[in-house]
Amino acid sequence: MSRNRSRRLELPPAQENIEKLEKVIKEGNSYGAQQMYKSVSARYVSAERYSEALDILHSGACLQLTHGQVTCGAELASMYVETLVKGKIPYDEKSLDLVKEIYQAFPRVPLPQHLWDVDDVQQLSEDIGTAKARIEGCSSFLKAAIRWSAEYGADSNGSPELHIMLAEYIYSESPEADIGKVTYHFTRGNDPKKFASTLVNFLGKCYPGEDDLAIARAVLRYLSQGNLRDANLLVEEVKTQTESTEIEFPNSELMQFITYLLQTMERDALPLFNMLRVNYKSSIEREPAFNEMLDDIAEKFFGVQRRNPMGMFGDIFKLMGSAE
Repeated sequence: MSRNRSRRLELPPAQENIEKLEKVIKEGNSYGAQQMYKSVSARYVSAERYSEALDILHSGACLQLTHGQVTCGAELASMYVETLVKGKIPYDEKSLDLVKEIYQAFPRVPLPQHLWDVDDVQQLSEDIGTAKARIEGCSSFLKAAIRWSAEYGADSNGSPELHIMLAEYIYSESPEADIGKVTYHFTRGNDPKKFASTLVNFLGKCYPGEDDLAIARAVLRYLSQGNLRDANLLVEEVKTQTESTEIEFPNSELMQFITYLLQTMERDALPLFNMLRVNYKSSIEREPAFNEMLDDIAEKFFGVQRRNPMGMFGDIFKLMGSAE
């Protein structure tokens, strides 16, 4: 205990180190500063002075990122979240704002909307590689932050705000946006209108046949979490926004299925739900994950127990387990 106390006394206020390290970065020695940020913050963590360690890592992450040192900044950002966990820092409005400040420091570099129109292939290849590094760094940071938030104050899915940030960054920075990943995080967020705007943007540039899949995927994701309200809000908002643009709301059998499905969810109508799955089987099977999500929806809304994937043997093992 006395050794720990002496170590606490030996360390100067964090602000002194922050100012010294800022000078090192401004002098252009980002790599040297990185090693110092890691070693200095580790001393404060070892002394259980978590608040000061967080101040140092927050300052370092933001500075490195704003100076274009994405790899260094992302590493410090991830260390910041690790320290939140070590210090058992609760998820609240203040801690969320500090995480958001780091997120906002990640560079945004627009890429050409149509990659095939670019003449300088080598430069394009370099830009794509840099974009992937940015996305990987920001994603690792935010995914860790989502896990921390789930453990220390947010709901079991993690902070809705953090999910929105991750969805936005993946969509805005990806050379070819993975709308599946974007949808996964938006549907765990709390802003269906913002998601609708992203979907409308995607509809304006996606390949033929991807538009109705994107909307259906979003609706089914919401419903598989039991969120009928946001599923309806999303569809209405997409329709409203497409009406004020040259983008057309898709008209297909899959969209007919989604329309009827949303109406069915409003009442206790399991037979109708099952009939829809049969009648629109070919449209639903355009994406393998749709049937699994529909199984989740049947369980959430109608109490239909999912079949054991191991079949009869799974039931036998279950009985054996209950007999012990």
